[in-house]
Amino acid sequence: METVEDVLIPETVATAKAAFLLSCPVCHLLVRRPPEASTGLFGRCPRCGETLHLRKPNSIARTWALIIAALIFYIPANLIPITTVTSLGSVQTDTIMSGVIYFIATGMWPIALIIFTASIFIPVLKLLILSFLVISVQRHSGWRPKDRTRLYRIVETIGRWSMVDVFVVTILVALVHLGALANVEPRSGVIYFAAVVLLTMFAAMGFDPRLIWDVKEPEDECEYFPGT
Repeated sequence: METVEDVLIPETVATAKAAFLLSCPVCHLLVRRPPEASTGLFGRCPRCGETLHLRKPNSIARTWALIIAALIFYIPANLIPITTVTSLGSVQTDTIMSGVIYFIATGMWPIALIIFTASIFIPVLKLLILSFLVISVQRHSGWRPKDRTRLYRIVETIGRWSMVDVFVVTILVALVHLGALANVEPRSGVIYFAAVVLLTMFAAMGFDPRLIWDVKEPEDECEYFPGT
């Protein structure tokens, strides 16, 4: 007996690739490609002029390179101080984690939670999710493609919020400089942390989520194209 899902969601769904169509990555115009062409460049979008590809070129290699670079920068971002505070002759330098501990010790739990979530939890979560997605694509995994696509959309959406720690330091420096009893200076740890955020954002942008669904194509259509 057929269920509602069986009626509404057929087993085989026509895809743009199977129909010899390309989607422009900028304006999302569907452009027909020659049936005999299977890889490489397909010219430019007739509407916006963007270069067309069946899949993002070198998506897997580029994403791995950016993930590894972000991991490398993440180490000094957490070990090197991000601020130096001078107040009434005393000098205190703080890393991200020591800043979180300081806010907890002074009873400012909401600020500590925001900084911990945005500066420690989210960057690590993004790197883990992106690594999982790349590995699953390389292993030709067919496990829950909808959920993996949702994970990618989450990473893509929350990525920019990881910059909140940099914004906090910038605002704090500007506010304290208005007074005369204290001085706050940003340290090099901010640069490393900003690099981590940017690299993870570029990694998410470089990953092609359509690769998740290629395993669902017929066997003669799901081969991995050069450069993916």
